Amino acid sequence: MRLSAVDNLKVVLVAWVIGGHALLGYAAIGGWPYDEVNEVTFHPGAETVLAAVIGPSGLFFMGTFYFVAGIFTPGSIERKGRQRFIADRLVRLGVPWVVSALVVWPTFVWIAHTGAGRDVSWWQAFTNRDPFLDSGSLWFVGVLALFSTGIALAPPIRERSVTARTVVGTAVVVAGATFLTRLVFPARSGQVGDLHLWWWPQCLGMVLLGAMGGRKLAERVPDELYRMTRNVVVGTIAVLPVAAAFLGVLDLAKSAGPFLGGFTWQAATLALVEGVLVVAGSLWLIGLAQRRLARQGPFAEGLARSAYVAFVVQGPVLLTLATGLRPLDLPAEVKAPVVGAGAIALSFAIGWFVTSRRGASARSS
Repeated sequence: MRLSAVDNLKVVLVAWVIGGHALLGYAAIGGWPYDEVNEVTFHPGAETVLAAVIGPSGLFFMGTFYFVAGIFTPGSIERKGRQRFIADRLVRLGVPWVVSALVVWPTFVWIAHTGAGRDVSWWQAFTNRDPFLDSGSLWFVGVLALFSTGIALAPPIRERSVTARTVVGTAVVVAGATFLTRLVFPARSGQVGDLHLWWWPQCLGMVLLGAMGGRKLAERVPDELYRMTRNVVVGTIAVLPVAAAFLGVLDLAKSAGPFLGGFTWQAATLALVEGVLVVAGSLWLIGLAQRRLARQGPFAEGLARSAYVAFVVQGPVLLTLATGLRPLDLPAEVKAPVVGAGAIALSFAIGWFVTSRRGASARSS
């Protein structure tokens, strides 16, 4: 039986990722491949405001995807058996990653560079990417396929209650592991296969926490735990802009370096903030969805069904729209929201079409 609150939360998360990528394409700090060829960027003041308002959520929204995936992993393994589960994950997650890394992503990166007037061949767009085998936004599914396979091969994870002590302990472990990992792999560094190793402590930690909490956590986050995580998230996000201003971090593109990794207090601080936000934030978001997004009619059900396909196709859609708007003499503050809104609508429309056709074929057979 599906859980409407979790389905609705996935729709919100996918829409947020697509919109966030659209904004990053026009940001000086970067983080999305269109920033390599963008024709305009945000005014530094506007970028600082966006970072203060939206930026903190970027520290835990992706972790929430892994948290939700972890919640349903043990039950799926139990129903299907290890062999079938692994085969299913490799097809559903691994195949899209391979197709994206080898064909789709280099093609659309080449289109974006060509649209910017750069003399780049398709082969150069494929072989000269840093990292090699860049898969765009589908790095997420490639890493999740690896984690899912590892969990299936490991001893079963016993479901248990997630308490405040569990939350604090997980946040500390994730923060410490993140800091140590970034001594070797700084944030935003590239590795062959686009593995995002610098994010693995957060992602793996949340998969395991979700698997530990199990379906009971998806059905209802206890009220006490919900209130605690809500207060932690709201308080942390409120303090971050003040702390950044106090420390003189007003231009993210120029000030980001020391925070990305290395044996610095800035890197340690960012790792701690990430650990706190991703653990508390994931629990708070799923608890919020249970209390505010539990209803689901036909339209919401269709969006939920379309969410995975929308996530898969977002990269080509975003690059196509941004390239198409390139000739228009408009500021980034206009182009980015237009690209984001258009990409969200178009990606979900493609997802709706694909899943509707698939459902119709299944019913007819």
